[in-house]
Amino acid sequence: MNLKIRLALMNFLEFAVWGAYLTCMGNYLGVAGLGGEISWFYAIQGIVSIFMPTLMGIVADKYMQPQRVLGICHLLAGLFMLGCWWLGLQAGFGQELPDKGLFITLYTLSVAFFMPTIALANTTAFSILKKNGMDTVKDFPPIRVLGTVGFIATMWFVNCAYLDDSGFGFTLAENSHKFQYTYMQFFVSGLLSLVLFAYCFTLPECRLEKKEGKMSLVESLGLNAFKLFKRKQMALFFIFSALLGMCLQVTNGFAGPFITSFRGTPEYADTFAANNATLLTSVSQISEALCILMIPFFLKRFGIKVVMLMSLFAWVFRFGFFGIGNPAMPGVIFFILSCIVYGVAFDFFNVSGGIFVDQECEPSIKASAQGLFMMMTNGLGATIGTLAAGEIVNSFCQWENGFLVGDWQTCWFIFAGFALVVGISFALVFQPEKK
Repeated sequence: MNLKIRLALMNFLEFAVWGAYLTCMGNYLGVAGLGGEISWFYAIQGIVSIFMPTLMGIVADKYMQPQRVLGICHLLAGLFMLGCWWLGLQAGFGQELPDKGLFITLYTLSVAFFMPTIALANTTAFSILKKNGMDTVKDFPPIRVLGTVGFIATMWFVNCAYLDDSGFGFTLAENSHKFQYTYMQFFVSGLLSLVLFAYCFTLPECRLEKKEGKMSLVESLGLNAFKLFKRKQMALFFIFSALLGMCLQVTNGFAGPFITSFRGTPEYADTFAANNATLLTSVSQISEALCILMIPFFLKRFGIKVVMLMSLFAWVFRFGFFGIGNPAMPGVIFFILSCIVYGVAFDFFNVSGGIFVDQECEPSIKASAQGLFMMMTNGLGATIGTLAAGEIVNSFCQWENGFLVGDWQTCWFIFAGFALVVGISFALVFQPEKK
């Protein structure tokens, strides 16, 4: 099979695992008696990203080929995610979880091993492409776009598949139990993780870079990626990565409950958007897929600063459009526009940032550097941002009859204001080196 197709399939499965639950988990948590902790479930992804991507990056740099570390992480993540599904199945549809502590523990362990795989998938792809004489800036984005296609595919599946009468299987015959509101989203994610575990061990090898001579203690522990902070450009890049990372999980955590909340309002209860939040928000991922293909042109033409500025200001519009929209015409147009600009907001930062880090560090620390980038964005940034967003949402909104209702507009405008301040600051402070 063509090498690019093999890497594209790896990316498809990588993000299909995430897409099964990331944007619709909040709807199930509300039913399961954990609605008040939605922000914590997304913050957990950030907390484990503070250390797990870096640790797994060290292992992939020093001790085990990255594609094998990627596979083992997916094996563990998948098993723990299937544990979450099993607890939901035992409780039954529409019932509160009897052992919420065990559910949270299994979920935490699953994402602890999943979050490093995003950086490991990048490292694996970059390593194999370079080994075969390919250009990462030109050849990686078309490969990475299949990841977004995988994310969309499982989003659509959990939006369109219904729980059958047994409470275990699925059907496409319409009833009230869509996967996006049930524990079955975790089954889809866990099963795909196990498939990717097996697939990773069929990929070409990524040889470890052996360093000649005596290594220092810092190098032997794999912590030398942190020396990137000694360079002003890289230090500022990572700091602003954390600030921009504060935006990453806000809409993943709250866009679903926000759009679904309109079902509790008679005026909007029967609108398509209010009843298909996961399908609507998948427009974001369609936009993302298209925007990934634009990255090589924008990076080569404008450089990392302009590309990241585009991302920052796209977040302003992402939040702002949610603030002024609603599920009926013409308000739903603003929801769609919010989803369209998400492609620029996410890709021009995450994908371009990963390429930039790969170009700026030496071969012996590439996996560790990708882990460091993940730590700053999906770790520190996403944790702080998600918890802060949760406090804001819980201050202005409350759960009523299974819907999170309240002054959503103020929440979205606060988020937009934050992104605007970060964007202006980045434009004034970050000055990349000329090459």
